[in-house]
Amino acid sequence: MLKQVQLLDCTLRDGGLGLEDAYKNKISNVGFSEFDSKKIIEFLNKAKLDIIELGSIELSQEDKTRFAIYQNIEEVSKKIPQARSHNQMFVGLFRGPDTPIEDIPKWNPSLVDGLRVIIRYSELKNSLDFCAALSKKGYKVFVQPMLTMRYTDEEIAMVINAANNMDAYALYFVDSYGYMAEDDVIRMYRKFNKGLKDSICIGFHAHNNMNLAFSNVKTFIAEADTRKIIIDSCATGMGQGAGNLQTELIVPYLMQKQEANYNFDAVLNVCEILDKYFEQGIWGYSVTRLIPAIHKS
Repeated sequence: MLKQVQLLDCTLRDGGLGLEDAYKNKISNVGFSEFDSKKIIEFLNKAKLDIIELGSIELSQEDKTRFAIYQNIEEVSKKIPQARSHNQMFVGLFRGPDTPIEDIPKWNPSLVDGLRVIIRYSELKNSLDFCAALSKKGYKVFVQPMLTMRYTDEEIAMVINAANNMDAYALYFVDSYGYMAEDDVIRMYRKFNKGLKDSICIGFHAHNNMNLAFSNVKTFIAEADTRKIIIDSCATGMGQGAGNLQTELIVPYLMQKQEANYNFDAVLNVCEILDKYFEQGIWGYSVTRLIPAIHKS
């Protein structure tokens, strides 16, 4: 039986945050041009990917749209293409529970379908309460505890219970420093799978500090049974630091193994756009990015 696998492309969001980090650290002054951003969305849409993340939402005194960072849900929702594939979702991401919940509109069809929320370990309850409030407003909520491997069993149970109570769309485990091994993926999946309602997806966001993202994702897929799962990826692996699972790697794999109906040529079109950004060396494997993974810090 083929497994229920959804692919979420976060090229613009994670790639945009990578570009912002490079700008802040005076490594690069590069941002997405308006033309490139529009074409990336167009090709990701044509690729028929299941979920497309259009950018981050963050209150700011600056215009950060060149990093795919928007002031509010209404602004990021303007990037949704008029024509979309059947059952395709568009989402945005909050980097934490900073936006006052009263300033966030109730969901309506003109807005992004879902919202991903990075759960701050230092603000665990506040972050989960923020997710629950978004769910009550009608959004599909993706709960994303960063550095999931650092959570105690009690904290993992707290996150699972919160996801169940709010009827979250998905609960993720996130390999923030790219040091998860195969047994870690299996253990984390089984822990989530045992505690979560059957209706909630389990997601995995893998980083490439040790070049294990693709291998770990294949383990994740193999471990999943009847549970619907979500895999994050970015074209060319674009993202913060070492970057992420490459969309151009996982798409043909899912097409071959899961009979997924994606358009690989459209994915390659996105990779072509990103060539000039990759030349800056802003993301990708390096010894410098390997060391924190080895030391798990």
